[in-house]
Amino acid sequence: MPVFYSPVPESLQMGLAYVGGSVFTNNRTADSDSTRDHNDLVSHLPLQMLLYFNMFYFPCWWFSAVFMLEVKFYYLPGYYQALLITGMILLTLVEVVRLHLGYIGNLKEKVPELAAFWLLSFMFQLPVLLFFLTDEGIIILPLERAVHALYLLFLLAQILASFLALRTMTRKLTLLFHLRQFGKVESFQHAGMSPVSGLPYRRSVLPVTLTRDVHR
Repeated sequence: MPVFYSPVPESLQMGLAYVGGSVFTNNRTADSDSTRDHNDLVSHLPLQMLLYFNMFYFPCWWFSAVFMLEVKFYYLPGYYQALLITGMILLTLVEVVRLHLGYIGNLKEKVPELAAFWLLSFMFQLPVLLFFLTDEGIIILPLERAVHALYLLFLLAQILASFLALRTMTRKLTLLFHLRQFGKVESFQHAGMSPVSGLPYRRSVLPVTLTRDVHR
């Protein structure tokens, strides 16, 4: 099985895992979840398809956006020129990292990476793309409106699909955690040990005074 390198630091992974668990985990455990094999893969197929097509569409979007930017560049005010160039550079860099995190998080079932993918999609890519699509001061050309609108549909579908995938993965991790805890307690009981203190059952750590039967 190939090994994927994650660009997310370990400390940030723990924070993202906590956020993913607190946001996307349902507090109620459905009865149907208990009957499902906890070893089943929960990779989200629609999300993987969206990521696959996005990987091929993004170069087309990038070349179209750069070409349209060059066409209208000298007709824009200086601050719009700086905003568009900065937005294109940041959006391109974040998109490469975002798609990589999406592939890792979905295929390897890693909640921190998939949570980072969702956050980058929702909190960075979506606002920048809406700026490109709605601010009439940047002289939106017809080709730009078309390619930006299609990219926005890809992005919204990925945000929804990754949210559903995160809910499924966090439910599975929660189920596995409870099963492991139950298995640990059960192994203590089979060994005749207390699951809390590790002492054998029917043995007290306090001194016990032996009493005789008064009727004898």
